[in-house]
Amino acid sequence: MIRTFVFIISIFLLSCKSEPEVQTPVNTGDWTQDESINMHNTFAGEENQEIEDFLSHRPDWKAKETGTGLRYFVYYKSENNDTARAGDFVTVDFEITLLDGTFCYSSEEKGAESFVVEKTDLEYGLHEGIKFMCTGDKAKFILPSHMAHGLIGDKDKIPPLMPTIYDITLVEIQKKDQK
Repeated sequence: MIRTFVFIISIFLLSCKSEPEVQTPVNTGDWTQDESINMHNTFAGEENQEIEDFLSHRPDWKAKETGTGLRYFVYYKSENNDTARAGDFVTVDFEITLLDGTFCYSSEEKGAESFVVEKTDLEYGLHEGIKFMCTGDKAKFILPSHMAHGLIGDKDKIPPLMPTIYDITLVEIQKKDQK
């Protein structure tokens, strides 16, 4: 009888579910705005150095840098003096590569790209760079990641936090007052 009682009590105790152990989160402190700014500045500084190293191996690229970090140079200047401005509808041929030469996209496979300068949802650096060009010009833009595909890349061929090179031919400008 005692064995039966011990057996029943043992089964009862073993069948009871214990409460899951609650893990106390590790306090890593509060993430501050200053820490975010410092992290961003670190990433931007490393990326800037990567672009500078890239350009140092290409002395024939006479790139100018804008205040936003865009590097550009017009390597073929047409005789046309009609520059693209905000609100103009432009058409471009393009090739996009990474700094290591990895091919991403081109108008050969996707077709020419048309957009309204400063009004279309495209990479900010493309809008800025196109305003340095005239119809028929050919230029190279090096877009830091914050001017291109940013923290997440394009989720296809362009990785996160990756500067990109755009080889652009400005095919046509349709002035905003002519549309």
